Amino acid sequence: MSQPFAEPCGRGFIEAEPCPRALGREIAATHKRMLLTACVLASAMAFIDGSALTVALPMLRAFFDADLATVQWVLNGYVLALAALTMIGGALADVYGKARMLKIGCLGFGAASAACIVSPSIEWLIAARVVQGISAALVTPASLALIGATYPKEERNSAIGIWAAASALTTAGGPVLGGWLTETFGWQYVFAINPPLALIVVALLTIYAPAEQRAQRRFDFVGAAILAGALVSLAWALSQIGPQRPGMANPVLAAGAGVSGLGMLAAYAVWERFSSHPMTPPWLLGNRPFVVLNVATLLVYTGLAVMFFLLSFDLIDRRHLTPTGAGLVFLPFTLGVGLLSQPLGALADRIGVRSMLSVGPLGAALAFMLLALGKDASLLLGVLLR
Repeated sequence: MSQPFAEPCGRGFIEAEPCPRALGREIAATHKRMLLTACVLASAMAFIDGSALTVALPMLRAFFDADLATVQWVLNGYVLALAALTMIGGALADVYGKARMLKIGCLGFGAASAACIVSPSIEWLIAARVVQGISAALVTPASLALIGATYPKEERNSAIGIWAAASALTTAGGPVLGGWLTETFGWQYVFAINPPLALIVVALLTIYAPAEQRAQRRFDFVGAAILAGALVSLAWALSQIGPQRPGMANPVLAAGAGVSGLGMLAAYAVWERFSSHPMTPPWLLGNRPFVVLNVATLLVYTGLAVMFFLLSFDLIDRRHLTPTGAGLVFLPFTLGVGLLSQPLGALADRIGVRSMLSVGPLGAALAFMLLALGKDASLLLGVLLR
């Protein structure tokens, strides 16, 4: 019988040694493989749903007879909830148990996906997508934390590498799968793959996850509320940037939400500094590499999100591609991620991550410039270079 997990170290690094004992050594090899499978499937469910829907958006707009601003909230609602609550989801997993929160997240994601399938209106679909985002905010940090707690140090990087590669592949392959499902069966089937995956993950966790003890520290409910309010306000304000169109808020109201969000972020920083059980250890914000890497990641993935959203409309509405054809345009990106992730990771180990982190964003910038040219050849090359 598997032994229970011990308390997390809370050092802020996945590769840190578990304390007070090496947790992974107490779990049978078969159980570790099954738990890794569960974590990969759970994350894949969340990541693929975020990208597969992009090529289905034009179909959604026609199906519900909705304008572009409203359809955009099918993505915005998901991303906004995910962005606002991911840190809170990680803290909940630390306090109440990684496997437990992963189960709850998967069940919520599966139920919300079923609600998406039967959506009678665009408003219903947006609400269900928000619930999906809330559930994904539990799934993503809990799955990664469960891998870190399951594997000993000498096996952990390899396991996390498998998780990361699978997550990247499912994200990159989402448009291809989404395009085929939308064209062949209908946009509802983009969501139909999630409930079975959720049940498989819950079954694997029920059978193979060790018993977990609740952490001694308390959950920071006040900090969580302040942070959620700040991120929701900022994300909503950013979504209102652009020319005025139906469905957009008054610019003054959007600006006020942005200022309020920044004010709540400042309040959150003060609260965490003096909290006895902070969600964000204050010393992390003084770690320059940590801050720089997070800012760089934010900028690169913002570009990715914009590209996935706008390019699907360009391919289907302006270039008159089918959903499957539009998904295939993203195939070079998918193949690049799948074939090059491991060798480039090994290269980073040899030459250092600083060089790779400099070259990667430069390549992404070049790809965006090629995409902006709007020519067929440069379009394909741009997606490939990403």
